[in-house]
Amino acid sequence: MQTDLAKQLLKRFDRLKSNRQNWESHWQEVADYMQPRKADVTKTRSKGDKRTELIFDSSPLQAVELLASSLHGMLTNPSTTWFSLRFKGGEFEDNDEAKAWLEDATEVMYTAFNKSNFQQEIFELYHDLITFGTAAMFIEDDEEDTLKFSTRHINEMYISENDKGRIDTIFRKFRLTARAAIQKFGANVSDNIVTVNRKDPYEEIEILHAIYPRSDFNPKKQDKANMPFESVYLEAGTGDELSVSGFKEFPFVVPRYLKASHEIYGRSPAMTALPDVKMLNEMSKTTIKSAQKQVDPPLLVPDDGFILPVRTVPGGLNFYRAGTRDRIETLNIGANTPLGLNMEEQRRNSIRNAFYVNQLMMQNGPQMTATEVIQRNEEKMRLLGPVLGRLQSELLKPLIDRAFAIILRKNMFRPAPEELSGQDIEIEYVSPLAKAQKSNELQSIMRGIEILGSLANVAPVFDHVNMDKLVKHLMDVVGVPQKVLKSASEVQATREEKQQQEQEAQQMAQMQQVAQAGGQIAPLAKALPEEAQALANAEVEE
Repeated sequence: MQTDLAKQLLKRFDRLKSNRQNWESHWQEVADYMQPRKADVTKTRSKGDKRTELIFDSSPLQAVELLASSLHGMLTNPSTTWFSLRFKGGEFEDNDEAKAWLEDATEVMYTAFNKSNFQQEIFELYHDLITFGTAAMFIEDDEEDTLKFSTRHINEMYISENDKGRIDTIFRKFRLTARAAIQKFGANVSDNIVTVNRKDPYEEIEILHAIYPRSDFNPKKQDKANMPFESVYLEAGTGDELSVSGFKEFPFVVPRYLKASHEIYGRSPAMTALPDVKMLNEMSKTTIKSAQKQVDPPLLVPDDGFILPVRTVPGGLNFYRAGTRDRIETLNIGANTPLGLNMEEQRRNSIRNAFYVNQLMMQNGPQMTATEVIQRNEEKMRLLGPVLGRLQSELLKPLIDRAFAIILRKNMFRPAPEELSGQDIEIEYVSPLAKAQKSNELQSIMRGIEILGSLANVAPVFDHVNMDKLVKHLMDVVGVPQKVLKSASEVQATREEKQQQEQEAQQMAQMQQVAQAGGQIAPLAKALPEEAQALANAEVEE
């Protein structure tokens, strides 16, 4: 028997399903040509069957792979730091203890990310993002690995935005075996699932999972019924409730590559390149046939009076009236394979431009200078800058916020200093692409220092620069960890020690000078009476 909540959710699901309908055929067509392993949006595919029957040129698949790998390397590279934490407002910028705590917290988060399945799932998300324009990843608490990530297929997801244009509602329709459903939901399963499990435990059941903001809840209570986001599992066929709980944060991240203001689902480079991809495949088929005809051309054979249709397929036999040439010869089909190859290459270049292949790949040639490398990184930044902005707000920020909240509830961070209690934390991106965005600032600072250095002999221009703040800012820009830098107290102690050493050295130098002067005066003082006596004797004689 359906509850009122179940009836309401099924009605909402029908509306979201209707809103998504126009996108499904588009996703299916894009997947057929550029991600065939997920080409089961509108088509029913058997597990393990061949899905590349429409593809005659693999260039689009390679372009998708390259862009996905590039985004992975530039945004969430596992071999480099790609985010750090800091307190909002800059109030604790000069607080070394606060910086040290943030760095420790960041290391704890990196450990949790690297221990989990994050890297393979985020790479899968990039593929979906580039192909379908919309991707979805579920982030949940895991007892063994702290965090667990799951990139969901686009054909399972139905989404809705709030008034700020952010995804805050998701309906996911998926299939579970009856056996898995009982393992997941236990005694709360419906009678239908119990019956199916008795007959065949491996028969699949459709499950509907709805996550949406709660309209009324008590934030002071910590039970599942008073969390900001409600989570409801239903059996899609019967509408029976299987589970009702909640989340303290929205557990999904749903980035969109590009998006029109009046649309909910995103658009992708694959959608832009789709006409060229389809044309390339048709050209490839034609060129292959043309090459086959030239390698194995159709033949003319004397027919002895029989008239048959002309067969222009490779190796085809065409009979002609005997008495003219009376010999077997090739049929001139007028094939122009080089022209077909040139047209194919034009389409490939258009596809490469849609996926930024030429800009992302290192060009063959002499070794680049450091300046050229910086310029190429800046070029990548300009190309992917708009995409990066959307991915920061729709992917990276909610991803890190959700992970931070889970780790915080597990008490995995060391206790924070008292003055940091209740302070808001924000994310700073330090990925290679984000670093490229900061390169202009670094160049400006270094140029300014160079100009001041050239004027230092004329005027005391460095008096205008707070060197301590300059050094700290430079270290932040280039990403030097706080733990390798001295704290303000340590710097002050070092300076006092140097000052004391300089004072002691000056005193020693003065004492040495006094001693040297004393050594020179003593013989003079000893000789002075003798010289005075000689002078007196000389006066008496006069």
